[in-house]
Amino acid sequence: MPDVMKTLLLNPPSFENFDGGASSRWPATREIESYWYPVWLTYPAGMLPGSRLLDASPHKVNWQQTIEIAKDYEFLILFTSTVGFGSDVKLIRKIKETKPDLKIAFVGPYGHNKPEETLNASEDIDFVTQGEFDHSVVEFARGKPLSEILGISYRKDGKIVHNAPRPQLHTVELDALPFATEIYKRDLQIERYNVPFLLHPFISFYTTRGCPALCTFCMWPQTISGHAWRVRSVENVAREVELALECFPQMKEIFFDDDTFNIRKDRVVELCERLKTLKFRWSSTARVHSDYETIKAMADAGARLFIVGLESGAPQILKNIKKGATVEMGRAFVKNCKKVGIKVHGDFIIGLPGETKETIQQTIEFAKEVDCETIQVSLAHAMPGTELHDQMAREGFLRVEALADTGGHQLPHIEYPHLSREEMMAGVNQFYDEYYFRPRVVWRIVREALWDEHERKRLYHEAVDFLKLRAERLKWARQSQGTPKKKTLISVPETRSVSAND
Repeated sequence: MPDVMKTLLLNPPSFENFDGGASSRWPATREIESYWYPVWLTYPAGMLPGSRLLDASPHKVNWQQTIEIAKDYEFLILFTSTVGFGSDVKLIRKIKETKPDLKIAFVGPYGHNKPEETLNASEDIDFVTQGEFDHSVVEFARGKPLSEILGISYRKDGKIVHNAPRPQLHTVELDALPFATEIYKRDLQIERYNVPFLLHPFISFYTTRGCPALCTFCMWPQTISGHAWRVRSVENVAREVELALECFPQMKEIFFDDDTFNIRKDRVVELCERLKTLKFRWSSTARVHSDYETIKAMADAGARLFIVGLESGAPQILKNIKKGATVEMGRAFVKNCKKVGIKVHGDFIIGLPGETKETIQQTIEFAKEVDCETIQVSLAHAMPGTELHDQMAREGFLRVEALADTGGHQLPHIEYPHLSREEMMAGVNQFYDEYYFRPRVVWRIVREALWDEHERKRLYHEAVDFLKLRAERLKWARQSQGTPKKKTLISVPETRSVSAND
C-alpha cells in the first residue's frame, strides 16, 4: 500500500435537490433548493495530499459522472445519511463494477448508529466509522491496518469487529486540523451554495464541536459530535476568518455552523472582541441562553442573524424534550436581538411529545408574538440513534419507520391517538399561513426585495416553490382522509433546524 492512497471524499448524488449528509441537519430533498457545506469532509481532505472533495448535488454531478471520477482514486470516503443510505449502496455497487480494487469507507451518523446493518447491507463497504472520523480515515489512507484504527467497524473472518472508540478532539487537536476554507477554495464553488435566509454567497465552518444540551430529538450530540462542548482557540478561528476574507472577496457572510455557538458567555465575548477587528458580517446558530450584554457583543462584532431552535410555545413540551430552555427565555432572547439589530430565524416543530391541537395553536400565537424575521416549521422526526426515537418506538407512536419516500422527501412518521399525521400536517400549513400572511410580515419581506435585485429573484422563486408545496400538503391531507390511506408519502417544508438533525 502506498504512503498515501489517492482519496476521493464524496457527498454523493442521489435524489434531485437532495441535501444529505455532511453539514445538513435534515437530509432531504429540498422543495426550495438549498445546500449546506460538507464541512465534516473537509478536515480529512486537507490532511490527505492528492485528495479531492466532491460535493455532487450542488455541483450537479450525476451518478455516471461520479462513477467516472471515482475510477481515478484508490480510496473512497462516502458521507451517507439515514435517508440517502439505500441510494448510496446502489451507487458504490456501480463504482465497484468499474473499479473493483477501490477501498470504501462510509462515514456519518447512519454508520455510527448502525455499524453492523451498514456493513451487512453491502460487501462493497470495507469499514464504517463511529464518532469523529477525521483521523480514522486518514490513518487508513496512510496504510494503518484496520485492526489498529480506533473508532471503526469492519469484517474479519466472516465476522464484524468493532474497535475501541476514538477519543474526541479537544482544543489543541481541533486547532491542528486544516481549515475547511482551504478545501472550499481548492475543490468547491461557493456560488453553488444557497440558503434562503443567509446572504449569497456565503461559506460556513465550525468554531466548536459538541453540544451540552440534552434535546431528545437532536441527532448530532447523541452520535458524532457528542455532548462535550469543545472549542477552537480564538486565534485559530480568527485566522480562518482572515483566510476566508482573502480567498473569497465575493463572499457576503460567514456562517458559524456550530451545534451551539453561544453556549458560554466568556468564550463568546472573547471571540467577538477578536472578530470585531476583522469587520465582516456573520451569522450563527444560537440558543436562547445569552443575556443582553452577550448579544450586544455579538452585534458589535458583526453578527447579522441567528438560527434559533424555539421549537414550541408550550412550556410542558419544552420540558418533555429536555430543551433546557423556557418560553420566557425565548421571548427575552428575541426581544434583545431586535434591540441590537440582529435578525432571528426561528425554528419550530410540530408533533413533539405532548402535542395537541391546542398546543399547536399556542405555538403559533407564541411565534406571532416574538415575530422572528423568518421561521421554519417542521414535523417532528424521530431519527434513529436519538432518545426521541427510542421513546416513540417504545410508546408505539411511530406510524412508519421510513423517514423519506423514494424521492428523498420526508415522511410524517409519528402519530398520536389524539393527533393524527393529517392534523399535524394541517397544523404546518396553518402555522405558515397565519404567520406569513400578516400585512406587516408581507411588507417586511417585500421591502427588502425592493432594494436588492438578488433578493427579488430569490423571493420570486421561493414564493413559487412555497405556494406549490403548500398546495401539495393540502392535496396530501385531502387524499389521506378516510380509510385505507393509499397515499402515505408527503413533501414537507424545506428544513434546517439548529436542533433537528440527521
